[in-house]
Amino acid sequence: MLDFSKPNLWEHLQSTHKPIVLYGMGNGADSIISRLDAQNIPHRGVFVSDGFVRDKIFHGHKLMSYDDAKAQFGDMIVLVSFGSSLPDVLTNMMRIAAEQELYAPYVPVIGDGDFNRKYATEHYHNFMWVHDRFSDSLSRRTYENILKYRYSGDISYLLACETDNDEIFSLLHLQNNSTFMDLGAYRGDTVAEFVHYCPNYNRIYALEPDRKTFDKLCQNTASLHDMHAINAAAYSHSHGVEFAMRSGRNSLVSKSGCMIPSRSIDEILPSDEHISLIKMDIEGAEIPAIEGAERTIKMHKPKMRISCYHRIDDLFAIPKKVLSLRPDYKLYMRHRAYVPDWDTEFIFT
Repeated sequence: MLDFSKPNLWEHLQSTHKPIVLYGMGNGADSIISRLDAQNIPHRGVFVSDGFVRDKIFHGHKLMSYDDAKAQFGDMIVLVSFGSSLPDVLTNMMRIAAEQELYAPYVPVIGDGDFNRKYATEHYHNFMWVHDRFSDSLSRRTYENILKYRYSGDISYLLACETDNDEIFSLLHLQNNSTFMDLGAYRGDTVAEFVHYCPNYNRIYALEPDRKTFDKLCQNTASLHDMHAINAAAYSHSHGVEFAMRSGRNSLVSKSGCMIPSRSIDEILPSDEHISLIKMDIEGAEIPAIEGAERTIKMHKPKMRISCYHRIDDLFAIPKKVLSLRPDYKLYMRHRAYVPDWDTEFIFT
């Protein structure tokens, strides 16, 4: 099922004679270049999409277009250094992949660690523990593909397990008068998804820690009835947490951030209120948020969608934590179109 005996991406990059060129710049490229440098793997250039070509130097490389990179390097290895779900961007990735050897290296969004041979073999038993607890074959196939992608950087594994919102909400079987709790509500996009699939809902709670993003959330959901927006971070306690504010999806718990209010699910909800669905996409704070929902999970067994792409251990730490509280959950995994493996989540029903 899982074969980690073959060379992983970093081993392959160490042995290649092809020039290695990055596609994209920013935090993702910073992380990838840091890993390349640490392993003495040379990188020869950086190209960006045509509309972003500037007279700028990035890590010692002058930004160029893909056509310029082809003219300079010819046959090369391309490392995708950003994330996207936009159809035109994914189409462009596939166009380049048809001409070049292309990978999207897995780098944890939060924390350290590389999904290399040592890590994969050390945690093989954890992966199998999760694999054996899935409730359908699509989940097992998706999990296998995500693991193979992380090991190899080959985006074809992600393309092979894409699904959509219809598939995800078909698993949830939401009824009229459902109550939704959105942790990491951003600007209200997942609130809008919930309302689309459950228009006759009962109540919505939405937590968003970033103040500017929270203001957008309030604007975008102003017309909804029984909508309770809370400007706080979902966490294990309600004593505040240091948060790095980035006015977007990348705000995260950080020792270098500012102190903001935090709220636990159990503190927000009365013990007798039944939550139908909890969604967590909270930049690596999923485990503390689960700990802050222990009473709610044990008493009411809400359905849950929990992102599992932020930390390297999420692929086994999250299901182990949830199933330790309620072993009777059914476990699923789904991945929506995205490169790298963002928009991958566990679903508990």
